This record gives sequence, structure tokens and C-alpha cells, in this order.
Amino acid sequence: MIRMAFVLLVAGFALATPSFAQDTSTPGADDGRFSFHRVQDGFLRLDNRTGQVSMCTRQSAGWACRAVADERVVLESEIARLQADNAALKKEMLAKGLPLPNGMKADPPSAARGGDQDLKLPSNAELDRMMVFMEKVWRRLVEMMVSIQRDMPK
Repeated sequence: MIRMAFVLLVAGFALATPSFAQDTSTPGADDGRFSFHRVQDGFLRLDNRTGQVSMCTRQSAGWACRAVADERVVLESEIARLQADNAALKKEMLAKGLPLPNGMKADPPSAARGGDQDLKLPSNAELDRMMVFMEKVWRRLVEMMVSIQRDMPK
């Protein structure tokens, strides 16, 4: 009888051990965020959420993962530079009265694209004319107020 109880206890423990091992696993380990690919020196780790690639290698203190250089930033900056050069060339051709080649369209104003825009400031003569205009408007407004104040008591 004691043997039977002992066998049942050992069998129960053996059956419970795999489920216990599964319960102690780290949370989120199977969420599919990372995928690993074996390479000669270790593993490449791909973050499926961000697209970041890291090289994981064995170190003296364990495993270490270092981010792989991202060429996307370099490519995007080169594309931005080429787009700016293209816009400048189009602007120069249009300023000289030359047609753009094969159905190319002029770029929209650079303020709409968020780029640099040449700001044309008014000349001193234009500022003087504006000041004279504003003085006339102000004087007429003051004269109207004085006129209204005179007419109020009547």
C-alpha cells in the first residue's frame, strides 16, 4: 500500500513537472516579437515590431546583442538631398523660361512641402507707403470717435 502511494506520488510529480516548467517561462516569450536566424558568429535577431536587426554573440559573461547599423537612415537622407537638388534644378529651369523635360511638373511652392522658401521682404519705400496709409486710417478712426462723442449728447 505504501509502495502504491509512493508510485502515485512520483507519477503525479512527473506529470506535473512539465506544466510547472511551462508556467515558469518568461512572460511574452512566445509573443512572436523576435525572430532569430543562425549565422556563422551567432544569431541575427529581427525585432518584428520595429524592424531593428541585432547581432547576438556569445561573450564571456553570456550573450550580448548589438544593433546592426541601419542603412535606411543613410538612404533616406540621400533621397532628401536628391529631391532638394531636383527641385532646385527645376526652379532654375523655370526661372530661365526653359520647359521641363518629358512631362515633368513644377513642384508645388516649397512652403506647402515644408522646405525652405525665399522670403521677399518689402523695401523701405513700400514700408513708408504702408505707414502713411496706416496713419490715415488711424486719424480717420479717431475723427469718427470724436464725432460720435460730440453727437452723443444731442
